[in-house]
Amino acid sequence: MKTNLITREGFEALQQELTFLWKQERPEVTKKVSWAASLGDRSENADYQYNKKRLREIDRRVRYLQKRLDQLRIVDYSSQQDGQVFFGAWVEIENEQEEKLTFRIVGPDEIYGRNDYISIDSPMARALLKKSVDDEAVVKTPTGEAVWFINQIRYQ
Repeated sequence: MKTNLITREGFEALQQELTFLWKQERPEVTKKVSWAASLGDRSENADYQYNKKRLREIDRRVRYLQKRLDQLRIVDYSSQQDGQVFFGAWVEIENEQEEKLTFRIVGPDEIYGRNDYISIDSPMARALLKKSVDDEAVVKTPTGEAVWFINQIRYQ
């Protein structure tokens, strides 16, 4: 089950994607489908088949985004969060082997295409929530437990 939280930046990015798909890409692909259909036999027309498939993909994504945007709740930064790990925080952590990781805790809709974002639903994020700098977080992994120490927390 996905958490319905999202940062303001993430929400705006999803809205921009929806607008782009609906107002720019879909009309272009629809024109290509119409043009390809006008050429006659559609069964062997690669332009028609490819663009028809792309149109279905766009429509599926538009439907998903419309539904999902209605379900999401934007979480803005609050000064009460300072000093502890909460949604939207940038966190730098380190383990006993001195490996360091830096990432932002965001909603599951925001992590795709980003190496520096993790979902609030991930085991790492769950282990870090409400912790402070110099606290230790025990993360349950498939290979056992991993211990991480919090070096830094920032929200901007």
